[in-house]
Amino acid sequence: SKQVHVSVVHRAYISLIMFGYYNSSDFQKIGLGLLAFGVGFLCLGVLFFFDAALLALGNILFLGGIGCLIGLQKACTFFFRRTSIKGAVFFFGGITVVLVGFPFIGMLLEIYGMTNLFSKFIPVAIKFLYGVPVIGWILWLPGINGFVRKLSQSNSMV
Repeated sequence: SKQVHVSVVHRAYISLIMFGYYNSSDFQKIGLGLLAFGVGFLCLGVLFFFDAALLALGNILFLGGIGCLIGLQKACTFFFRRTSIKGAVFFFGGITVVLVGFPFIGMLLEIYGMTNLFSKFIPVAIKFLYGVPVIGWILWLPGINGFVRKLSQSNSMV
């Protein structure tokens, strides 16, 4: 039992070193925090029956986190490419609808837009999450690891 625990911790440290969480800049770490808080506020907004204020705050933090994590120019390039314009229109349209005061309809539009925009990046996000200290350790757990690996292989960018 103790050896299994050491093995899991050892693999988690290897994943930290391999995927470079500690090599990322402070700005990227702030972006990851903003992104996490944005997702958290979005989840709280949905849990509290589509509270418009929580959803709006979550959207702002989410967009700020993306801008800090990958850079403002790359974020603009990502959202406004010709191949992803449909997803961007639905995503930003959903944010606008939430801000106007129709949170349920806005979230439906946002979810559709996010699916179109970010479905190809699930493997990259999972690879990055293996390098985050606590989340990476959780992803190495036996039942979770198998599910996450299948999820990352089904949407491979290659």
